Amino acid sequence: MWILFAFGSALFAGLTAILAKCGIKNTDSNVATALRTIVVLFFSWVMVFIVGSQNTITSISGRTLTFLILSGLATGASWLCYFHALQIGDINKVTPIDKSSTVLTMILAFLFLHEGFTVIKVAAMVLIGGGTYLMIEKKKAPSGEEQQEKGHAWLFYAFGSAFFASLTSILGKVGIEGVESNLGTAIRTIVVLVMAWVVVFVTGKQNTIKDIDKKSWLFLILSGFATGASWMCYYRALQTGPASVVVPIDKLSILVTIAFSGLVFHEKLTRKAVVGLTMIVAGTLSLLL
Repeated sequence: MWILFAFGSALFAGLTAILAKCGIKNTDSNVATALRTIVVLFFSWVMVFIVGSQNTITSISGRTLTFLILSGLATGASWLCYFHALQIGDINKVTPIDKSSTVLTMILAFLFLHEGFTVIKVAAMVLIGGGTYLMIEKKKAPSGEEQQEKGHAWLFYAFGSAFFASLTSILGKVGIEGVESNLGTAIRTIVVLVMAWVVVFVTGKQNTIKDIDKKSWLFLILSGFATGASWMCYYRALQTGPASVVVPIDKLSILVTIAFSGLVFHEKLTRKAVVGLTMIVAGTLSLLL
């Protein structure tokens, strides 16, 4: 049963990007992130009460809480970068870069957690890194200087998303010690929510909420539900299944995202991008070994 939950996690994670892209089409990406995080927060606390870990919140140490807060700030930064990149870039280019956080996480784990490299890990890093490079093949230069700058901007935010996502994993691993994982996730989500709304008010975008149309509201809420469903499936799979198998399966959400980006947004992959996607999937699956 756990393997079904693992694939369910990948399915909902893949749908999150598509639904979010639809929701932020006519909405400021920071406002959209803040709104959908409310839904995610609801799901994360539902998980806490399902597993009954809410009573352990008073036993969390100051050190653990500090790392959970830092992890939440990194998650918030990753989400803000990711959804802004989705707003101004193609899904089939943003998503592979975001998934390259797997490589960055392994490097940071080596530097800060002293986790060793194996031949398989190195091979996976090469495949995922090389595949990502092939998938972000440049299009023909758009006309106009403003469009040119915008074309480079999505790349910056996409790499920012990957960097902060990898930092989240490292800080989360340290912070999750001594606290139930679902409770740790719920606490981090509170930090993300606060951070997202601070950004909204600092940038003065709170007044744009009233201008969000019903269709955008629907997709934003659905994307939040998709994220929550993905988390519920992911942690349910981890409860009964091996993490070494569950985690790589979850990363295969890129296949769902790429497939739906073609169906919904008619984004096409070049031959080089197809090779890159194959390399990313092969690298991800190699981690199962």
